[in-house]
Amino acid sequence: MPRVGRKEQILEKASGLFSRKGYHATTIRDISEASGILSGSLYAHIQSKEDLLFEITDRGAEHFLQSVRPIVEGEGDVVTKLRKAMIAHVRVIADHLEAATVFFHEWRSLTNERSACIQRKRDKYEGLWSQLLEEGMREGSFRSLDEKFTRLLILSAMNGLYQWYQPAGELTPEEVAERFATILLTGLDYREEVAGREHSG
Repeated sequence: MPRVGRKEQILEKASGLFSRKGYHATTIRDISEASGILSGSLYAHIQSKEDLLFEITDRGAEHFLQSVRPIVEGEGDVVTKLRKAMIAHVRVIADHLEAATVFFHEWRSLTNERSACIQRKRDKYEGLWSQLLEEGMREGSFRSLDEKFTRLLILSAMNGLYQWYQPAGELTPEEVAERFATILLTGLDYREEVAGREHSG
């Protein structure tokens, strides 16, 4: 098998193991056995188990950035951009469920500069969502809101996808994102809720 192909296979197996067992509970032997090679041969492709964790999480960070940045920085009305950005984010998770699990759960296991590198990329990514929300408020498309908590709410809702989304389920990633976006943009009609409770009482 070509060297590039073997490295991709190792990364794929490591993603699966890290997502199921956790980074610290996964051994080099686990990875080598899953990849069908001897432990010693694994070091022809990596220097340490952390190399794999960093590459998986770094790729995840880049997938998010490269998918959403062109939408946020591109032309178009902000509501459409928000919907497209949510679809792009959900699509990254749905297309890489195991790697997404590792990205969300295990990146803090990285040491020193590697951890700082991922944190910088996460900050850049959150900054894109802040930019999008601020644009909407500035233009009057979104009402004045708490940008930080709105951003946290949006990302938290979408990031939880890896825990329950089934690729063989009835909804596509785009349909899931559209439902999230519709709820976000429409909001809960609190007045109807209150009126309903008063009427039933």
